[in-house]
Amino acid sequence: MEVKQRGISARYKADNSPVTQADDAAEAVLTAALNSLFPEIPVISEENATSHQLQTKGSYFLVDPLDGTREFIRPDSNGAFTVNVGFVHQHRAVGGIILAPARDWLCWTDMQGTAQQEQNGQISELRIRPVPEAGATAVASRSHRDARTDSFLHTHKITRTLSAGSSLKFLLLAAGSADIYPRFGPTMEWDTAAGEAILSAAGGQLFTPDGAPHRYSKPGWRNGPFIACAGLVPDFPLLA
Repeated sequence: MEVKQRGISARYKADNSPVTQADDAAEAVLTAALNSLFPEIPVISEENATSHQLQTKGSYFLVDPLDGTREFIRPDSNGAFTVNVGFVHQHRAVGGIILAPARDWLCWTDMQGTAQQEQNGQISELRIRPVPEAGATAVASRSHRDARTDSFLHTHKITRTLSAGSSLKFLLLAAGSADIYPRFGPTMEWDTAAGEAILSAAGGQLFTPDGAPHRYSKPGWRNGPFIACAGLVPDFPLLA
């Protein structure tokens, strides 16, 4: 089925997620570039179903050519969509690039293990902030907010919440604008790899609700629940 919103034509996949011409165009550019520059490294891309069957052999790229397509087609999206390229080695996200084109915001990890950003022509380092004494600010999905997220926020008495789509949630933590991002709804590995790598390089972390490190190369490239934090946050005991 194909629908149009604010002049954007979208078709819907079997899981009811939308795809636009922008997804397809970005997919073609990114996979061609990565295959040319790194022909020995597999590229797993959301919009290339064939790539989901590739053997990774320890290292691979994860591409989401348009993360937050639902936000992209919304009239009031506020630019809450991104382009994600993550690099996974030995089941961990170790490198990433995220572009928020409508916000003129580019973030990436560098060879020195730090996270950098370019916005309005200025380059600076991304660093998490200490949790303010006044309390933490959470960031949550606008399109995929669920009851378990609301329960987590209530349990930990978090009253300040920023709503954002796509990998902007990771960038807000990495840039020191928020402190915690609980996610209990479904995500795929290409949704998180670039954001996790950037957050980690900025001093943050991502783990499962039982406290285990978040790992990649899972069956079907599907993530379970996770909690992303700005550093070690002892004020947030994990939910079983």
